[in-house]
Amino acid sequence: MDSCCVAVKAKAPLAKASRGGLSDGDNEFWGERIRGSLNNSGWVSQLAKGLKTEKRPRKIKPGVAFSVITSNNGTETLTIQAPRLERRRADPKNVASIILGGGAGTQLFPLTIKQATPAVPVGGCYRLIDIPMSNCINSNINKIFILTQFNSASLNRHLARTYFGNGVNFGDGFVEVLAATQTPGEAGMKWFQGTADAVRKFIWVFEDAKNKNIENILILAGDHLYRMDYMDFVQNHIDRNADITVACVPVGESRASDYGLMKINKRGRIIQFAEKPKGAGLKAMEVDTTLLGLSPQDALKSPYIASMGVYVFRTDVLLNLLRWRYPTSNDFGSEIIPAAVMEHNVEAYLFRDYWDDIGTIKTFYEANMALTEEFPKFEFYDPKTPIFTSPRFLPPTKIEKSRVVDAIISHGCFLRECSVEHSIVGERSRLDYGVELKDTLMMGADYYQTESEIASLLAEGNIPIGIGRNTKIRNCIIDKNAKIGKDIVIMNKDGVQEADRPDKGFYIRSGITIILEKATIKDGTVI
Repeated sequence: MDSCCVAVKAKAPLAKASRGGLSDGDNEFWGERIRGSLNNSGWVSQLAKGLKTEKRPRKIKPGVAFSVITSNNGTETLTIQAPRLERRRADPKNVASIILGGGAGTQLFPLTIKQATPAVPVGGCYRLIDIPMSNCINSNINKIFILTQFNSASLNRHLARTYFGNGVNFGDGFVEVLAATQTPGEAGMKWFQGTADAVRKFIWVFEDAKNKNIENILILAGDHLYRMDYMDFVQNHIDRNADITVACVPVGESRASDYGLMKINKRGRIIQFAEKPKGAGLKAMEVDTTLLGLSPQDALKSPYIASMGVYVFRTDVLLNLLRWRYPTSNDFGSEIIPAAVMEHNVEAYLFRDYWDDIGTIKTFYEANMALTEEFPKFEFYDPKTPIFTSPRFLPPTKIEKSRVVDAIISHGCFLRECSVEHSIVGERSRLDYGVELKDTLMMGADYYQTESEIASLLAEGNIPIGIGRNTKIRNCIIDKNAKIGKDIVIMNKDGVQEADRPDKGFYIRSGITIILEKATIKDGTVI
């Protein structure tokens, strides 16, 4: 009786039988015993073909495979040198990132009346743009573009103060602001029409000679709160030979309609993508998220896979999609990605750490308040991956006979016999005697007023920057340089959800009172 024996060196790469290896009906080369005559050399040549010429990408280590084939007619030995397959390492020098500077900022209004969304202060002394910028720096990505359009003055000022010549070394890289501009021609007279259109209008930048070696391009949002090693993301993209990779997280039904949702197969390839679906469309995107490694209990709570709005494209694929394939599509999430899923290898990258989209006043407020918890899910300080911001050279905060519980107090503040609980107090803030601050985000001030200036203003019946005596504030966002007098109560006791009172210096959004930038709230006011 004929037999076949295969000897393999430890960890040697072997082709699957179903992909050109040795097979006989249901019996295959991988782990199956084979019976039949070996006089026919077809199986031998098939084995050689399967081991030698298979070129499908695999995560394997180089080695040597050989087979010893025996039969009743004699012994034949076939030795085949397996091809060396090295894992291609992602190189940050071949990666560029594009940070989208935000649209009109309507979701964060009124905080965006005079500034772009990425320039909104967060966590006491940072700005939202510092998150993707720091992630790039910590990932050794030193070619960074920021696309800006709406209310970009404060954003440009912060970028210049923080990332140009303040100890952050970009080596042969750069940080370049690409501001929306008009160009000759009918199409050139329009401003950015969406995220994809913004990148398309500067597509010539990536065809410039100095950027010819850019193989992959990261597309990042400027209004998210998270810490990510982008090179792990890019390495995953390269390992899977993807054209596009979309970072994703599991989410619950309450917020699912705020995001682009996707369905993936068992290998992680995206097979369907829908941008912010509602009603029946939302229900249709529900999936079993145990596929992502969630427990059955967590999968029930988070039955959707949401896009983070963080993408990596192969440069040639991105240029082709924007310039030739979809030259009139303006948005990545609603147009480019759903269409590309049908034509390209679009993979999902599961992000397993904390991430929040600062897309509304409510989520912005809740994300800030979460920072004050004893064990917050996100912390700005990490010795290995710090979050950078503008150096302000402010003195330490001075606290006199005050009660501070679960709070963040920024640099250069003055707290006099006051109470601060579950709140964030921004830089250069002044809280006078008897002030009670609870569940409040106070963004601080851009400059100091001296003691003599404050005394002079009070003597004249005016209100200095900061919070005056015996004022009680709850559930509030206080924008920069606000002047809040004494004996004021801001608590929204009636539970009003939405209100516009710009003439009185405040708005209410989702039940949260927002004191406008540079607003003056007169003594004795009750909100």
